[in-house]
Amino acid sequence: MLKTFPKGGIHPAENKITSSKEIKRMPIPKVVYVPIAQHIGIPSEIIVDRKDKVEIGQVVAKSGGFVSSNIHSPVAGTVTKLDMIVDTSGYKKQCIVIRTDQKNESNFEEPDFPLKKEITMDQKDILQRITDSGIVGLGGATFPSHVKLDLKNDNHVDRLIINGVECEPYLTADHRLMLEKADEIIVGIQILMHALHIQEAVIGIENNKKDAVEALKKATQVDKRIKVAALQVKYPQGSEKQLIKAILKREVPKGGLPM
Repeated sequence: MLKTFPKGGIHPAENKITSSKEIKRMPIPKVVYVPIAQHIGIPSEIIVDRKDKVEIGQVVAKSGGFVSSNIHSPVAGTVTKLDMIVDTSGYKKQCIVIRTDQKNESNFEEPDFPLKKEITMDQKDILQRITDSGIVGLGGATFPSHVKLDLKNDNHVDRLIINGVECEPYLTADHRLMLEKADEIIVGIQILMHALHIQEAVIGIENNKKDAVEALKKATQVDKRIKVAALQVKYPQGSEKQLIKAILKREVPKGGLPM
């Protein structure tokens, strides 16, 4: 029987029109605007200036505090100005404007990173690597991931839940990642389990993505500690409290946070 949360929820018409489209690299634009506010919390501090040359992956704005995140350049090019632009919030925010190096096409080649399956780093080093990489959550709040993973001694976490539900009627990015990067997802889960000292993980996926369910079930055969939970199709099952209730039958206390 498919799991779900017990009360409420709706099933809006699905418009997963890009679910069959493979992930592709976008063409490089001539000018790139890099917002500084790409995460919740303290804005990052710009560490480049006009006329500076930058490379792909270079830190262009450093974390402004604990609840903050590094910002990296997505392209190689030259900083033309530091400007204020209207972002998705509708307000003007600070950004770095970069003119891309169109002549040197080698700057835009897809880097080849072989998948390393052996975890050799300890908890502290993993947390530092996540901090340095500027990784943030993609659930809407863009909360810096290193803050969530920095567990205090009084926090007991016994299960890691991976949210592959994607219950919104148009989104398909998670679906495509599960199909195309299943092995990488498993290694990422193993890294988090190692860092958090957790021995059990569950990947929640709604049952309208049967191919993703099968892909992840196949990928998890290398590690029996990781399970896949197929869920009923119902919005807002991707919301963390509903997902916890659906998979673990646990209820987050009112006003509480599901660490």
